[in-house]
Amino acid sequence: MGELECVEPLEARLAARLGDLRMERGWSLDELARRAGISRSTLSRLERGEISPTAALLNKLCTVYERTMSRLLAEVESEPPQVVRAAAQSMWRDRTSGFTRRSVSPPHPGLRGEVIEGTLRPGADIAYDGPPVPGVEQHIWVLEGAVEITANGHVHELEAGDCLRFRLWGSSRFRCVGSAPVRYALLVVLP
Repeated sequence: MGELECVEPLEARLAARLGDLRMERGWSLDELARRAGISRSTLSRLERGEISPTAALLNKLCTVYERTMSRLLAEVESEPPQVVRAAAQSMWRDRTSGFTRRSVSPPHPGLRGEVIEGTLRPGADIAYDGPPVPGVEQHIWVLEGAVEITANGHVHELEAGDCLRFRLWGSSRFRCVGSAPVRYALLVVLP
């Protein structure tokens, strides 16, 4: 499993929220394991806060719970203010996959969009089985470096300044193809 590194101590609240989401649906760990394709023991350890989720594992759970990763993380933070100062933007790292995620403009009640800054180290390769919310709109603007993005079965190679926009219905993959890290802005708009 990846290591979760937070600006704020989100890990314990995230573990509790994942357990609450399962209980709200009346699912056993076995039922959630079946739906998410994650072992029962991993889910149990995750909900108890004994392990930290990787981006891919968290994406599977978000898909089952029908919410974006940002929305899930926002649910364990306090009410976000209208101005989100740089020092208050939550950030976490998945050291296993080489992914760093900063929530620049987190989800907010009544708003459908959010802004995320993503950074992938050279050689990083993250694949997601599907979107947490089918048809979610994404705009990816590459700020530095180069990245290969596969969305809905189509491969796109992007360099600094390029922007890719689409609605995501299927699987996706982000791969840093250069010898330097890639940094990009991801704008997510719920349907």
